[in-house]
Amino acid sequence: MGTKGEGNRQRIIEAADSLFYRRGYNQTSFQDISDATGIPRGNFYYYFKTKDDILNAVVDTRIADLTLMVNSCESATSDARERLLMFSNMLEHQQDDVIQSGCPIGSLTTELAKDEPALHEKSRQPFVLLRNWIKSQFESLGLSNAEDLAMDLLAKLQGVTVMACAFKDVEYLKRSHHEIKDWINKKTLN
Repeated sequence: MGTKGEGNRQRIIEAADSLFYRRGYNQTSFQDISDATGIPRGNFYYYFKTKDDILNAVVDTRIADLTLMVNSCESATSDARERLLMFSNMLEHQQDDVIQSGCPIGSLTTELAKDEPALHEKSRQPFVLLRNWIKSQFESLGLSNAEDLAMDLLAKLQGVTVMACAFKDVEYLKRSHHEIKDWINKKTLN
């Protein structure tokens, strides 16, 4: 695929990612993606045969972005507790999006869990990546219940995004983020 072809493919992925996040996977059509990109719908088939193929590319892109984020935490400090605190900062770094649309991973995974088992498996892969990374941080601190703590931290973050979005409440998000930081410190400093 040439440079123009790769550029078009990337535009489709970016538009689909935004639409899946803002509207939902099932509420987004090829025509919606075409309208957002300006690429004729008929040309999509050169890049993606099905909407499921686009979803797979969107999830792969999200995984790549999350990998960069956790790698950035890793390169910023060798202290696992500090890494977890940095990771939790995504709540406030993504505050506007969270208030508007919730969590892109959680909302897609929840939507697809209802009636799309094969797509649900793919859509939850970013959570698997994050759970494993968080678990490894807790393990490096010598905590034997690292897997439970990883799930607890993900659940806390997801709960905050759902409620902050539901009530469009920035102050709740900020207050809850501080509570999550306190929880991380309590679990890792004992």
